[in-house]
Amino acid sequence: MRSQALRADLLMLITAMIWGSAFVAQRLGMDNIGPFLYTGLRFTLACLLLPVLALLQRRQQRPTAPLNRNLLVGGVIMGLALSLGINLQQVGLLFTTVTNSGFITGLYVIVVPILGLLIGQRSSAGIWLGASLAVVGMFLLSVGEGFTVASGDWLQLAGAFVWGIHVLLVGFFAGRHDPLRLAFIQFATCAVISLLLALVFETATLDGIVKAAPAILYGGVFGVAIGFTLQVVAQQHAIASHAAIILSLEAVFAALAGALLLSEVLAPRGYLGCALMFGGMLLAQLWPKPLPSELSGTSANAGAERR
Repeated sequence: MRSQALRADLLMLITAMIWGSAFVAQRLGMDNIGPFLYTGLRFTLACLLLPVLALLQRRQQRPTAPLNRNLLVGGVIMGLALSLGINLQQVGLLFTTVTNSGFITGLYVIVVPILGLLIGQRSSAGIWLGASLAVVGMFLLSVGEGFTVASGDWLQLAGAFVWGIHVLLVGFFAGRHDPLRLAFIQFATCAVISLLLALVFETATLDGIVKAAPAILYGGVFGVAIGFTLQVVAQQHAIASHAAIILSLEAVFAALAGALLLSEVLAPRGYLGCALMFGGMLLAQLWPKPLPSELSGTSANAGAERR
């Protein structure tokens, strides 16, 4: 069990590194094509790569169960949430920085337990303290002169709530179905929806697609095919609190990538905001959770480790 947990933590760390660096590719990809087309193409590429990963898995493990309706439904539901979250993030990157996007997206680690209130899960004091710190941090990071907030930051915040729902969905379905098949279905759903949106709202040229090819390749191969697949695989055995903390490092890696590759520089208050947001994320996950006996009005199986 411990080896499985350590393996899951390592996969989550790799995922956070990939996702953080992928923010740069997502930003650069839109220099030549629209956000919906970029998303659609990179998820299509990921769909083409997943069968190769499935063949490698099949050589090492016993044959998987046949395709069934529950698997299809689960994959499509995850794909719908993924489509909304990734496109909010992608469009938001047009109007904000990689650093802001990474940290605001990372708020989903606080959003998840707050959403748990809707299904009867009681949150600890750490959740509320962490959320308060994160709100102050986001104010320092995003609110400019005249108390204005970049439209991209609002889109990223909306996306954080969607990502919280997506994490809950992955946690629910990943332990019930083959992870690679589940990932393929959600990728295909996202690709189809994004390409349809691109067809309706964007104008594409072959020259633009060729120029965006390096960003599409990086975003499709690493950001999606490897990153999101590792998430599904790791959440089969991940300890929830550990997973949330490690995945929140995505924000730090995004800030590093933005500084190194895009020369993004924050004002001092922005760095303070990032520190408060990251501290809030950690506080929300590391604060001691209430014991089942302390949860009034809830059943004992509404465990503190659920996200």
